[in-house]
Amino acid sequence: MASSSNSPCAACKFLRRKCQPECVFAPYFPPDQPQKFANVHKVFGASNVTKLLNELQAHQREDAVNSLAYEADMRLRDPVYGCVGVISLLQHQLRQLQMDLSCAKSELSKYQNLGITGHGLIAAAAAATHHHQQNFGINLIGGGVGSRDHPFHHQFFPSNQQQVIRSFDGENGYDAISVIQGYWGSRRPAHA
Repeated sequence: MASSSNSPCAACKFLRRKCQPECVFAPYFPPDQPQKFANVHKVFGASNVTKLLNELQAHQREDAVNSLAYEADMRLRDPVYGCVGVISLLQHQLRQLQMDLSCAKSELSKYQNLGITGHGLIAAAAAATHHHQQNFGINLIGGGVGSRDHPFHHQFFPSNQQQVIRSFDGENGYDAISVIQGYWGSRRPAHA
């Protein structure tokens, strides 16, 4: 179905053809979003998208087009990894946060099991302070915060993937990399 303003959909306009009333692209590529179709066409090809949409039921098509548009946009931003790079980065962050949470729960349970009272509290605080001072010394000798001896050592993805996420999330008003670097910045591996 062609758009209500009688202007061709973004797909037909891009392909320089007349937009027919039964156009499979019209509901999903409105005239005011030409770049959406251009990206999908560049990555997947119009004929492949047509075949895919014709094989799907009508209620599945919008989700399929949105997925294709996202994947095409990410593939053009990062030709090597595409959206898989973003997914991998988020999975890595999730594993790190789960590990940190597990360590924090373990340390909390130690204090709870001690049944800390007045005198025990002072001893526990002194032990914790001594432990942190030792870790600080090891990290300075071992190459700075985040050295290989540090239990939170991890590798970040290449900076080009971080830039892709930064530019993508910046469009949505959310800068995941800044949040990640703010949280993990002190735990980055030292560069030799």
